[in-house]
Formats: sequence, structure tokens, C-alpha cells
Amino acid sequence: MKKNQMNKTRKPLSPVMIVIYVLLVLLAVVYLAPLFWMLMVSVKENKEVMSAPFGLPTTIHWINYQEAWTLGKLGIALLNSVLVCTVTLIFSLIFGSMAAFAIARMRWKLSGAIATFFMIGMMVPVHCILIPLFVRFAHLGLTNSRFGLMLPYITFSLPMTIFLLTGFFKSMPGELFESAAIDGCGIYGCFFRIALPLCRTGFFVSGLMTFINNWNELLLAMVFISDPARKTLPVTLTYFVGPYATNYVQMFAAIIIAIAPTIVVYCLFSNQIVEGLTTGAVKG
Repeated sequence: MKKNQMNKTRKPLSPVMIVIYVLLVLLAVVYLAPLFWMLMVSVKENKEVMSAPFGLPTTIHWINYQEAWTLGKLGIALLNSVLVCTVTLIFSLIFGSMAAFAIARMRWKLSGAIATFFMIGMMVPVHCILIPLFVRFAHLGLTNSRFGLMLPYITFSLPMTIFLLTGFFKSMPGELFESAAIDGCGIYGCFFRIALPLCRTGFFVSGLMTFINNWNELLLAMVFISDPARKTLPVTLTYFVGPYATNYVQMFAAIIIAIAPTIVVYCLFSNQIVEGLTTGAVKG
């Protein structure tokens, strides 16, 4: 009886919804097809890639991943990327949360100007300041060091972090902070005891975006780091491309290894990301 009632209450899909679903399926295929093709190439032989680049592999060669890991020294590059991105994530969240709270909840004359100043940082491409930044870092002895790479990473991560966290802090009810102030809670108490616990989703979203953006960054890491033992994972992937020959199967295997962590994270926490972005976009 219940199944019959449910079938009766279901409404047929409208033509508009059918078109939307078809477009979503096509969009999913467009995004997933390159990933599936890279996965197929990574388990082929080089001669098979040349003869049938879009065909299914006749034999699966998992040894390509082992060779890519050992020959490309992906272990050292992976540790460098984890270290640089983790430190960048921690400091960008600390400084970004303080600045966002000051802009969103503290009343001072220059709050709007400071917010605009940080937003301008989102519009400045790294290519415009790459040469003067490298020259300045070379004079300070910060090139070819992980610390010298972390500084621009933190700088370029702060505008997006502040932008996202400002929306979260503004969406919080102002009555909470007024009640805390009446009870004798100072500005630091409001920040650490009220704002931070309520902004866990904002920290998760901004932190995830910061980590992934720096994980995939190539230009700064290639320019600032010359020691192979200190290079990050995206730079190490370029070693598989030679001037006269390219080992495609090992290169695609290394790419799959590099993007696998980000794909897993997005698949596991996609709902939280969408929820966090929509929550931070609504003001209270």
C-alpha cells in the first residue's frame, strides 16, 4: 500500500527538468572523461599509447606507478608539498581569521578600506610581481628554501581566506557578541570563545581551498626552488617530460598519484564544501 501511495504521489519530470538532468550528465562526462583517459594511459605501455591512445589497455601494467614513484622521487616531493602546504594553511588561517573578525565584527573607520585592500590582492596575478619578488628574495637569501616559498603562498592565500571568513563572521547573530560583552567578555574572548567555535565550517572550507590551491601551484615553486631535494610535487612532475622523449605512462601515473589526494578529499567532503560556501554567503 505504501509503495502504491508513493508511486501515486510522484510527479512526472517536466521537460525543463529532463533537459537539466541531461545537461548535468553531459557535464559530468566532460569532466570525468579526461580523468578516465589518464587512468587508462597510466597502466599501458608506451608503444600502446602511440598505437592506440584512446583504446582500452590490453594488459594492465601497475608497475608504472612503482617506477614513477621511485624514478621520479615522488616521496621526497610529496613530503615537501605536505610540509609547505600545511605550514601555509596554519598561518593563513590564523592571520586570516583575525583580519576577517576585525573587518566583520569590530567597528572602526578603516574596516571597509582594509577589506577592499585585501580584495584587491585577489585580482593581482602572480606573474605581475614574480620578477621583483624573486629579486627581493634573492637579496634577502630566501630563494631555494621552503620558508621562502611559504611566504608568497601565505600572502596569496590570505585574500581568499579573509573573504570567505568575513562572510561567516557576518552571518553570526550579533546578539551573541552583545550578550558576551554585557557579561564582561572582551574582544579576545569574543573571538576565541564565540567566533572561532561557530566558524568551524568556515575554517574547513577556506582551509581546504587554501591547501588544494597551494598543492597544485607550479610557477612559484619552479622559480624559487632550484634544489631537487626541496622541490614540490607539481615541479617534480615536469621531470617526466624530456627535450627529446617523454615517458608518457610514467608521467600519467605520477599525475594520478599527485591528484589522488585532492580527488578523495573533494569526494568525501563535497557536501560540507557546498554547505560552507552557501552559509558564508548569507548575512545574518
